[in-house]
Formats: sequence, C-alpha cells, structure tokens
Amino acid sequence: SVLLCCCCVAFPAAVRSRRKCLNFSDHLLPPGVCNLLNPAAIYANNEISLGDVEIYGFDYDYTLAQYSNLLHSMIFNTARNILIEQFKYPEGLGKYDYIPGFAIRGLHYDVQKSLLMKIDAFHYVQLGTAYRGLKPVPDEEVIELYGGTQHIPLYQMSDFYGKGPSLKQFMDIFSLPEMTLLSSVIDYFITHGIEFDQVHLYKDISDAIRDVHVKGVMYKWIEKDMEKYILHGDEIYAVLNRLVNHKKKLFLITNSPFSFVDKGMKHMVGKNWRDLFDMVIVQADKPNFFTDRRKPFRKLDDKGSLQWDKINQLEKGKIYKEGNLFDFLRLTGWRGSKVLYFGDHLYSDLADLMLRHGWRTGAIVPELETEIRIINTEQYMHSLTWQQALTGLLERMQMYQDAESKQVLLEWMKERQEIRSLTKNLFNPQFGSIFRTFHNPTYFSRRLVRFSDIYMASISCLLNYDVNFTFYPRRTPLQHEAPLWMDQLCTGCMKTPFLEEMVHIR
Repeated sequence: SVLLCCCCVAFPAAVRSRRKCLNFSDHLLPPGVCNLLNPAAIYANNEISLGDVEIYGFDYDYTLAQYSNLLHSMIFNTARNILIEQFKYPEGLGKYDYIPGFAIRGLHYDVQKSLLMKIDAFHYVQLGTAYRGLKPVPDEEVIELYGGTQHIPLYQMSDFYGKGPSLKQFMDIFSLPEMTLLSSVIDYFITHGIEFDQVHLYKDISDAIRDVHVKGVMYKWIEKDMEKYILHGDEIYAVLNRLVNHKKKLFLITNSPFSFVDKGMKHMVGKNWRDLFDMVIVQADKPNFFTDRRKPFRKLDDKGSLQWDKINQLEKGKIYKEGNLFDFLRLTGWRGSKVLYFGDHLYSDLADLMLRHGWRTGAIVPELETEIRIINTEQYMHSLTWQQALTGLLERMQMYQDAESKQVLLEWMKERQEIRSLTKNLFNPQFGSIFRTFHNPTYFSRRLVRFSDIYMASISCLLNYDVNFTFYPRRTPLQHEAPLWMDQLCTGCMKTPFLEEMVHIR
C-alpha cells in the first residue's frame, strides 16, 4: 500500500523507495471515484429551499438565452474592423482572427502594464498566466513589474463592479472576444515595433466592442439566424412553464431592447411567451437599475413604442423600460428571500441584489459544464491525487536536511510543479480553470461564492430538481478542522480518526 510505504517508514527509507511509491500512485483512487460530478447539477454556496421561493426573476442574455460560441468570432471581427476603419488602426490587424479558447472569464487586465492575467482570491498573480499580447510574460518579469512580489495591492484591484483604477476585470461571457482582440492588437504593435499609449489602446478597443452591442449589430446577427446562435430554447420553455404551473410568479429584467428580446423569446418559448411573465423590464441599465433611484419606469406598447403616462403600478403582461429597483420593490412588494433572481454577470446581475436587498441569487456559469467533464476524467483525478500526496510529503519530510534527502525533496518539488502545470493545461493552456489557480480559488471564484446562493451551467438544470427542493452546501473543511484529505492519508497522520479503516479503501 502506498499509504504504508509513505507513512510508516523513516525518510531515508522513503528516499530509497521513492520510485516504488510513485508506482503506487495509480492505486490511490477508490474504484468509481471518477464521474462523481454531474455537469447538469446545481451547486449550493448557501442553503436555500425552493419551496420558500415565490417569485423567480431572470436576466435574458446568457441566462434565458444561451448563445453559440460562433458569436464570439463575429464580435471580434466586427470590432477589429471598427478599429481599422473608424479609429484608423493599421490595416495589418485584419490578418488576426479570433482564437477560440485563448482567454477565460474572470481575468484581470493591467492597463498601464498591458498585462492580461489570472489573479487568485488573495490578490496574487498566478505565475505562468500573465500575457502581454499573445505571448506569456516570464515569471521573473511579472514579479519585477510588481515590485518584487506576485501580490497586487488592494487599492489597485477592481472595485465593487470590477473596475479598479488600474486593473479591469472581465466578468461576462461577451468579454472573451474583447480580451482576444486586446491581446491581438498588442501583439501586432509589439511585433512591428510600434509604440502605443496603453490607456488609449484599452479605451479604443472597449469602445469598439461596445459599439457592436450598443449600435445593434450583434442583435441583427442573432435575429437573422436564431437556430444558429441560440441554444437550448426548448428547455427554457419547459423551465418557465413548469414554474408557472406551480403558481410561481415570473419577471424579466434585461439590458437588451424589447424587439430583440421579443424575437428571441418567441423563438424559444412561443408567440405567447409574455403570458408566462408577470412583468418584463427591458433596457434596464443594470447595474445602475439596482442603485440609482432617479430613472422612472416607462411603458411600451405591444409594438415596443414608448408611452408617456406615469407608472403607478406594474401590470402583468406589460412591457416596461428603464426604471429602478426601489420603485420596483415599492410597486410589487417583492422583497427578501422569497425572490430568486438568475443572471450570468456576478456584478451587474447579482451583487447588489444579494448584499443590499436580500434576494436569493443564482449564477449561470456555462463554463461549469466543460470544467466538470474535465474534473471527471481519470487523468485529472490521478493528477490531483498525486499532487496532493506530493504536497503532503513535502510538508512532512522537509525536516530532513541531509544531502540525499534534500535531493529527493527537490525532485518532489519539481514533479509537483510539473503536475500542477499539467492539471492547469487540461482546462486552458494559457490560463487554466476559471475557478482555481494551482490550489487557491480564483478571484472569480471568490466573487461567485460571495454573490450567489446557487450556481449552475444553465437554467435548464432546474428541470432536474423538484420545485420544493432544498439545496444544502457541502461542509467543506477549514484548514484547522483535520479533514481526511488524501495528502494526510498518504503522509502518516496516524492520529486522524478512522485512518486504519481508511487505508483499506482502494
């Protein structure tokens, strides 16, 4: 047993049998330990009973309407052309195409240093994930750029909405083509030795991407070929219809315009989709909708034209524009934990609702499906298990300082780093998982836990649960609570309860 050969021998003996120990790494996992996670499951950060929820609210884009990744290349190409044609950027940029899988959500961009990077929950840059343009920046240079440390000071970090004084965080799925375009333009300038102003470049690219959305270009693509761009439409109808049949009230708050939402919902749900909702609010201007009291609601007619009458009540089946949450609460009385709102943007959709208004929140994280499928692979499980075992060995055996022991420790450290890099690359070769750095949660993960009660890959996951189901978060052990983790099992914590029984697990 690897447990005994790693636990019950003195370190010099462990040195002599190191290779033997490594050969047992394939036997660390009990049968069937893979495929433990369900990509269609809902995961809880906080205990919540759906039986207590009377009102369900939804964002539209990437919440009710899930889009094909084909949209990313269209956004990239159009924004790139805007840079060339309107902002007079070099025509050579036209040779750059969108690179699927280059970036991941939740990355930070240091405007002054032109660095795109992943930061963990403790504000440390994950070494190996800092890019300037399309090329990685050496770890030594990253540390030097930040004054001899990987740590980013709090005052530089993103504020409540992901917009700090010098660092910007990319939190929505639409930001994937923006990050790729940003990296491509920087790559072109560096490759051709062109000096550029970092602040102007960032603003120009942000403006070009914004124009794709604000000027309605993206809406026209989707409306023209909904079969191509909208996914899982039939499942959305099943979710909404089921909730209504169980006497739940539904509402929609989106930043998208009515004509676009109307066509998309008719495609997914049917021409009578508005009968399912108690109210629909479009062009809401989130997150300002949740914090600014000044904008009143405006009513739209059935064709989407503005009405001028003062809004004293919100009527079922009517369409409203703009407004603010404070009037919404006053007119509906929908307060506190009886409301559950779903969105994909942790800041714009969920943060204010949870922290300031006490609504329950559900985060839609489409990347979850792919990441769970990777986690379920035998390669990932074996890599993670042996990485934990090596970490435990390094921690417990570091007291041995003779020459032979030091050499083995160095070999273990090297092997551990190799495994960590391999595990990272399973998710994304440049930046790894959106949820973890090597061992810490990412900054994205920290916000996900803080701003959402539950999270899932898509709204359709609700179909796998009873409407009165209670979600219980797993009790994840704190560092001082002596969990039965694999690194402890493999490195001789013989005082841990039930260890003798555990060693027989295969």
